[in-house]
Amino acid sequence: MGRKWNNIKEKKASKDANTSRIYAKFGVEIYVAARRGEPNPESNQALKFVLERAKTYNVPRHIIDRAIDKAKGGSEESYSELRYEGFGPNGSMVIVDALTNNVNRTASDVRAAFGKNGGNMGVSGSVAYMFDATAVIGLEGKTADEVLEILMEADVDVRDILEEDESVIVYAEPEQFHAVQEAFKNVGITEFSVAELTMLAQNEVTLPEDAQAKFEKMIDVLEDLEDVQRIYHNVDLGE
Repeated sequence: MGRKWNNIKEKKASKDANTSRIYAKFGVEIYVAARRGEPNPESNQALKFVLERAKTYNVPRHIIDRAIDKAKGGSEESYSELRYEGFGPNGSMVIVDALTNNVNRTASDVRAAFGKNGGNMGVSGSVAYMFDATAVIGLEGKTADEVLEILMEADVDVRDILEEDESVIVYAEPEQFHAVQEAFKNVGITEFSVAELTMLAQNEVTLPEDAQAKFEKMIDVLEDLEDVQRIYHNVDLGE
């Protein structure tokens, strides 16, 4: 699959650790999920997924509780889900997902982040067709063969199972996300190193050194935007 999921997460967590930015973004995502359904993860699958993902990033409990309490309190603050597609240096491809309460501000900020760093915005569909929506679940303490046996016993089909360092990473269809987790939980596995619904590039590209420097700066600027939740791309950064 060309991805080192633990390395990517550790790099992102390290970058965000000093600013608590990742916690603020999770707060918004949790609030939106709780407000759009019941503020109870047992009856709200979207909220359950966000909380599972937040757990892998060690989001503090008070951040989670505050977001859910805000939704329970009937806050009228409304967010729109937006997806932008664009191109970076050397034709690299980028997808940006955002949650915003000011669409014009977010569109302007994202466009500027692309334009000032060697990229440009594309139209809807110009990039996404080169990516596959994928569930990624990682766990430690098992081998790939043991994980395969657990999933076979639970009659859960997945795309691939790979060993990465001390983890096993499972790639599955998005709709299988909860089924995969339940299969593990049924045998006593409740901690996951990765729990993501992501967009995987069908083909990764390697950029020349100067283009890669520009690309990484562009991604950094996009990640710094308050409204941007997740970024997907097709560049092999060598993590």
